[in-house]
Order: sequence, then structure tokens, then C-alpha cells
Amino acid sequence: MVATTVLHELERRAATEGSLPAYRDRLTGTWRTATWSEYNAATRRVARALVALGLERGEVVTILGANRPEWALGALGAMRIGAVAAGIYATDTPEEVAYIVGHSKSRVIIVENAAQLDKVLAVWEQLPGLTAAVRMDGTSPPEHPRVHGWEAFLALGDHVTEAEIDHRLDQLGPDDLADLIYTSGTTGPPKAVMLTHDNLRWTGALLGDVAGCDPSGSALSYLPLSHIAEQMSSMHVAIMAGYPVSYCPEPEKLTDYLIEVQPAYFFGVPRVWERMAAGVAEKLEESTGLRALVTTWARRIGGRVVALENAGEETPSVLRLQFRIAHKLVFSKVRAALGMDRTVRMISAAAPIPVETLEFFASLGMGIIELYGQSEDSGPTTANLPGATRFGTVGRPLPGVEVRLDAAGEILVRGRNVFAGYLHDPEATARTLDDGWLRSGDLGSLDTDGYLRITGRVKDIIITSGGKNIAPRNIEAALRSVDLVSQAVCVGDRERYLIALLTIDPEALGRFATSRGVAVAGVADPIVRGHLEEQIRSRVNPRFARVEHIRNFAILPHDFTVDNGELTPTLKVRRAAIIEKYHREIVATYAEGQRL
Repeated sequence: MVATTVLHELERRAATEGSLPAYRDRLTGTWRTATWSEYNAATRRVARALVALGLERGEVVTILGANRPEWALGALGAMRIGAVAAGIYATDTPEEVAYIVGHSKSRVIIVENAAQLDKVLAVWEQLPGLTAAVRMDGTSPPEHPRVHGWEAFLALGDHVTEAEIDHRLDQLGPDDLADLIYTSGTTGPPKAVMLTHDNLRWTGALLGDVAGCDPSGSALSYLPLSHIAEQMSSMHVAIMAGYPVSYCPEPEKLTDYLIEVQPAYFFGVPRVWERMAAGVAEKLEESTGLRALVTTWARRIGGRVVALENAGEETPSVLRLQFRIAHKLVFSKVRAALGMDRTVRMISAAAPIPVETLEFFASLGMGIIELYGQSEDSGPTTANLPGATRFGTVGRPLPGVEVRLDAAGEILVRGRNVFAGYLHDPEATARTLDDGWLRSGDLGSLDTDGYLRITGRVKDIIITSGGKNIAPRNIEAALRSVDLVSQAVCVGDRERYLIALLTIDPEALGRFATSRGVAVAGVADPIVRGHLEEQIRSRVNPRFARVEHIRNFAILPHDFTVDNGELTPTLKVRRAAIIEKYHREIVATYAEGQRL
């Protein structure tokens, strides 16, 4: 058997390491563990059931629901028989579900529960190609003969032979389509990124290798599996590296799961890290007297050690001893509170993370690996790895990945991780794939040592009335580093100067009021506005050229949310939608004039 796919590697693990743990869940109330042998057998049984439903090579199985074993089993079972998996975000509306099912021409959809099934039932009449739905939980409702409960679904394949499943797997080639990632685009309908079996296997092996993952570690699956980053962590890297995954279907209970699971490898988007940092900072600020002095000393030691590690330099013996003391007195308690006692790799990706957040965790002896990439290159392009990290950059290209800049500064990527194109969209494919190079849509710069710095998005450039081109990405990241700010959007197209739309973190607002011993009457309180003005004037604007300074801002009444259409399911800001939605506030802010 030629190991051309992740499924071949799963077969190998089942044969050689079959008794070792592969995944865990507590859907029944207590933790259950499945071995590699059981994992492999379960994907084979799903594959047999899909064959029984008539799935042919190249046809699509869509999956709608939160993170749980059946999500991965459905995806891998489809890939095993030459079909294609396509995830749908659990937060998507019935209309969005209908778009993806219809666009992909999905024959079968696997849903988590009754609530997700209701979305499908509401639009099924619009989807003549959809022949069956499968519920991960519960049983099939008798009034819907095309809906199958999980066990009934699996039983459909009892008459399909194992030889048929082996034959389907043997027919798979590296260039065959395996996965569709529907981008949670910030504008327009999502595009379907086509990833091949070679994309998934090669990238999964690469990431496991550079991160030093092995069967002795473990990971927690809690971010949407519809996103390539979580699919990589929970499925492809896990299989290639051999570590077990614990499923968390309730991301709002992340802290509880972290404390229970104690993962060795933890991946978070920047908002997760920022919220953790805010919570830890609040606790540290409560320290007084000798404890406060010890905390300050420990953080200074932690920052020095991580800085040396980032640069690949040896830590002097005296500093190592100081670090061990700092860890015992301070860092170990922070890690225990976060559920990261055993975490050896902390990773951030999917969006830019503020340097201040990286520096904060570094001061606690916790170095975070920042990955940069996109769905179109299976997740990773560059990374700040241990021994080769520079804060403010996104690291250097990963082994086997080439990066260059075109004349306009757009980042171009080439490698076995680059996708095969967009489904049913040859024009978009031609615009994005240029002679084998992926046009990322990001602007960047490379320093003399090959470290990549992201400076903006090609389509996000703000052109002022004076003709100045401004990339808002780094300005917005600096604004988010202000202690009260949750989200920030810069505005200034065809205007003389920049303003910002800001949202306030309610928990940070509470801490702010308590620390100052004042009563704050909501986000519009003059005390809040005065604090933000002072912070932007002293901490944000000095970091940028005068034309990039924020001259005024509006505080919005609530944080951006996915449900309100202001964020994508991966928590990226939908800039165009926000500027349109808050047009009145923008006009009023410009009418007020410059205040900063």
C-alpha cells in the first residue's frame, strides 16, 4: 500500500499502534477513549454506510455541527471512498446552509442534532440533489424517511464488504480532491477552496514535524472544524503525528475543558489569547506587597528567557536557575489556572495577534508560536518557531514552502500545500493562482533574514482624499492593544484623516471601573472616552506616521458578533458590512472634527 493519503496513515497506525488512544469525548457525561484501531474501524464503517447511500467518487458530503468525533468520522469516511468532505459552520443560517449544500452539489449532509437538522429541513425543497441527512445524535424522526439516526445510518452499510472499502482507498491518488473549505469571506458569498489528498497529508506531516508533535502529547478540539486550522490540528496533524484529540463541543466552556484535558498542544485564535491575557492580568494586578514585587521580578526573568529562546541563544545557568524559581513561585500557578500545566506548544493563527499579547505571555515564560497562512495553502505559510522568532513578524517560510513578494508587495506562496483552485469558479482560480504561485491577497515585507511582516490586505487599503494609501491592519492591532478595546475598524476612504470604530470589552470595562473606584455608566461614559483618548494619543498614534494617526473615534454600543453579521465564523472583521452598518456613526464622527 502506497501511503498517499492521511487515510493510509490512519490504516498504518491502526495496524502498528492500534491500542494507543486516538480521541476522547465526554458526550455521555464521562470521558470515553477510542483507540487508533477503533478510530480506523469507525471511519471504515462510515465509508461503508456512504457507499450504501450511493455516494460515488468526487461527490460531496457536507457536515454541520459542533466539534465531536462524528464530525471527523464523517469527513474521513467520505474521503476514504473518494468522496469529498465540506464543513459548514454551526452558526450558519438555513440560507447559508442551503448555499453551501447547493453550491457543492452535496448528496448527503451529516448534522449534529435536531436544531441543525431543522435548518436543513427548512431549505430541503430548494436542494433537489440532497438525498439524505444523518443525525450525529438521537434517532431519525419517522416523518422524515430521508433522515437517518447515527446507528441506523451505520447499519445501512452492513452489506457493503470491507474489500469494497479497500478498493476505493487503493484508487485514491495524491491529486484527487479530498476536502472543500468554504471561506468565511468578509465580502460576498464564500468560495470553496479545493484541497487535495496530497495537500492534506503533506501539510499535516509538515506541521507535526516543525511543532515537534508526537504520540506522547495531546490536543483539544474546540474551534470550528469547518476551518482549515482546526481540521489540521484535530484530524490531519493528529493522524500524521499520532497524538490523541479530546473533543470540546462547547467552546464557551473552554477553560473547564483545558483544566480537565491538560493538552500538550494548544491552538488558539488571537481573541482567545487576548481574553486569557486579560483574565490573567486582572489576577496579577490584585497582588500587593511582597507578592507584587515577586510577580514583577518573575515576569522580568520570564521575558528575558523567552527572548533568548526566540533568538536561538543559550540561557545562562544563573538565569535558568532564576527561571525555575520564577516558575515555582508565579508561572506554575498561572499555567494551572489556565489548564496549561503540561502545554509545550502554544500556537496562534487565523488572524494577526498583537505584539503586546505575545510579550505578555512571554513575560510569564510562555512562548507562543504564531503561524501565518490561509485556507488556500492548507493553513500554513510561515511560522515563528522556537529558536527563530521575531515578534512583529509572522516568521520565516516553513520547509518546502516558498514565499516572495511581487512589485506591489503582495505575498506569493508556492508549495505542495497550495490548493487546486476554487470549486465552480475558474475566473477566481485564475486570479489567485499565477503560474503555480498563490496570490495571498496580503501585503508584506521580508527582512534580510527572511522574516515576513504582514502590512495589510490588498483590498483593505484606505486611500485618503489626499491620495495617501494606508494599510489599516497594524493600526487596528495597536488599537486592540488598548486595555478597554475589544475590536477596532479604521475608516478614512476619500476622507482627509482616519477615524476608528471601537467596541468595548464588558469585562475589561468592569475591571477599569473597579481599579479606579468609580462608577461607569456604560461605554459612552465620559471617563471611558477620556481614557481611550489618552491611550490613543500616547500609545497608539506615536507608533505610526502622522497620516496614519487616529484623529477621532466612535464607541459602538456592543461588541461585534457573528450573529449580527459583523464577524466571520472565524472571528475576522467584516469591514465592508461594518462600515455600511455604522454609516450614521461614521458621518457623525467626521462632523465632530478632529479631537486627537
